[in-house]
This record gives sequence, C-alpha cells and structure tokens, in this order.
Amino acid sequence: MFDKIKQIKELREQANTMKQALAQETVQGEAHHGQIAIVMDGNQEVLSVEIAPELLDSDKKEDLQEYIKEAINDAIKKVQRVMAQKMQGLGGLNMPRL
Repeated sequence: MFDKIKQIKELREQANTMKQALAQETVQGEAHHGQIAIVMDGNQEVLSVEIAPELLDSDKKEDLQEYIKEAINDAIKKVQRVMAQKMQGLGGLNMPRL
C-alpha cells in the first residue's frame, strides 16, 4: 500500500518536473509565409499572436481565420516535438506499475 502511494508521489513529481521544463520552452508557429505568427510555450499556452497589417482588411476575414488556425496547428506540432524530446532527455516519465 505504501509502495503504491510512494510511486504515485514520484509520478506526480516527475510530471511537475516535466511541466516546469516545458514552460521554459517556446516555439513559433507560422502561416501565410510568416505573416501570421503564434508563439506558444511547451505547455501549449499561447503567449503572443502577430498578424501582418495587410491581413487585417475586412475582405480577408475568412483567409485570416484560416491562417490563424494554420499557425496555431503549426505551433502545436512543434510543441509536441519539444515535449517528446524533453521526455527522452529526462528519461521519460517513469511509469511505475500501480
């Protein structure tokens, strides 16, 4: 019983270590040749959004929405790669058998 509690505590500590490490990482997702840029941390929190002024024309609203979606998806893919690298670098989460 106490071994399982200890294993759960260790797993939580490892997860917190991973979360803190990922918070220090940032990626930039881009779309439409860099005219849309999304900066995201390793925990997938959006830190900033940059939009080129020429895309703010109301006639381009649907295009702008699509570009923002593409930039966010690009950033998420990059964060996922960073997460995988961090997990390998930290030895992965040691998932004890519960």
